[in-house]
Amino acid sequence: MTDKVLMKGNEALAEAAIMAGCRHYFGYPITPQTEVAAYMAKRMPKIGGTFLQAESEIAAINMVYGVASAGFRVMTSSSSPGIALKSEGLSYLAGADLPALVINVQRGGPGLGGIQPSQSDYFQATKAGGHGDFRMIVLAPASVQEMADLTVKGFDLADKYRMTSMILADGTMGQMMEPVSLNYGEPTKYDKSWAVTGTECARPHNIVNSLFLQPDELEKFNFIRYERYKQIEENETMYEEYMMEDAEICVVAFGISARVAKNAIVQARAEGIKVGMIRPITLWPFPKAPMLKASEKVHTFISVEMSMGQMIEDIELAIRCRRPVKLCNRVGGMIPSPDQVYASIVETAKEGGAQ
Repeated sequence: MTDKVLMKGNEALAEAAIMAGCRHYFGYPITPQTEVAAYMAKRMPKIGGTFLQAESEIAAINMVYGVASAGFRVMTSSSSPGIALKSEGLSYLAGADLPALVINVQRGGPGLGGIQPSQSDYFQATKAGGHGDFRMIVLAPASVQEMADLTVKGFDLADKYRMTSMILADGTMGQMMEPVSLNYGEPTKYDKSWAVTGTECARPHNIVNSLFLQPDELEKFNFIRYERYKQIEENETMYEEYMMEDAEICVVAFGISARVAKNAIVQARAEGIKVGMIRPITLWPFPKAPMLKASEKVHTFISVEMSMGQMIEDIELAIRCRRPVKLCNRVGGMIPSPDQVYASIVETAKEGGAQ
């Protein structure tokens, strides 16, 4: 496709996955991501793919494990409590070094919470997502176009580094409609000589496994895995800077919160307040370097979130606590308004000028 089409975020994401070469989808319906499954149910049979609504989220993630073991691109999607059910499977994928793409279109919590948008799964996604020492690449779209683009990117990164990528979108991103271009060309091919494909007596057997009964062997693989994670931090961190050239206040926000914050920043700039924004696109790896650089010139950071301040810890670690980090938030399915963010910027500017 070369022309832009009007699509809902969940549907753009699903079509981008197909264009990235995904032909296997396993999932379970839950608001606000159900359109992903519905779209795949319609499209997959027409292109020779596999769509299966599993009996549970637990079953779905283990089906992902099986297809990933065979070297195929595979995806599952869910929303917050459904991702929690998948957490054991996510750890198994990490332990077996299998590439896969997982979509989390977040809703409010904890528990069943509500069906409105949220960003309160930040800890769950960025601090591993399951038991044991592991990481996932976590991508945070802020538009329908990025819902699609980061899906393709997520598959590529998963295959490149043999690990799980997660799209961490909020419910607004999944439900909103915007023009989107889906012109990606042919999917990138990666070596998957490790896959379980049947040997035909032509090569030694491949074994996909996350069980290591000898502690020194498990330790070795954990160290190897974290060397790979270090490469990802060095080479794959993504972020956007907005009006940061002369900023004295730095807003940090992702997803729909970043879009709201931009409006507030434009209003504040019109009144002479020097404020900018760093938008993390990868939540892991977190953009530490630009945060640390910003801390040399700004007097305060404002974290705009739809959570109780989960991202603040990563900001503080990135800047080594050199500057205060304030929270501007709404939770439970509520979205911060531009007026709320603007008021926080104005208050911060007054406090900064008094120091």
